[in-house]
Amino acid sequence: MASERRSKTRVVHQAASTPDGQSPWADLEVTVPTDRDHASVVALVECALVELTHEAVGAVFVSRHVWGTKRTQYVAADDVGEQFQKRYFDDRLGWRETTVPRGTVRDELITQLTRSASTSSERAGEAAVGEPDTFVVKPVRELQTP
Repeated sequence: MASERRSKTRVVHQAASTPDGQSPWADLEVTVPTDRDHASVVALVECALVELTHEAVGAVFVSRHVWGTKRTQYVAADDVGEQFQKRYFDDRLGWRETTVPRGTVRDELITQLTRSASTSSERAGEAAVGEPDTFVVKPVRELQTP
């Protein structure tokens, strides 16, 4: 049941760098709804945005619905972290892509990660979907592309 699910955050690599040079953020996964407080979510998003700018990683938010999966990917589009490539996939509509400013990415991720359990569980067909929404940071080479 959605209300019985507890948030989990998993970080596989915790060292400052890994032997293969991969960002320690490349294995971050957070389920939504999360039990993190708002300040913690904001800090997580800010850190992720810094990593997106300085490492070859992308952020992905995946939401599941009875009509399919929605996947939103964010990848830095410049070296200073002011512009991000937003790739959006919907099972019904396919891929769409746009460039958005950092503030928009920040606001979208905070909104998604701070959704309450009731907001998530009110989605149509929650029992049929069975999996929580997730936020992950992974190497760009592992992102799905159009």
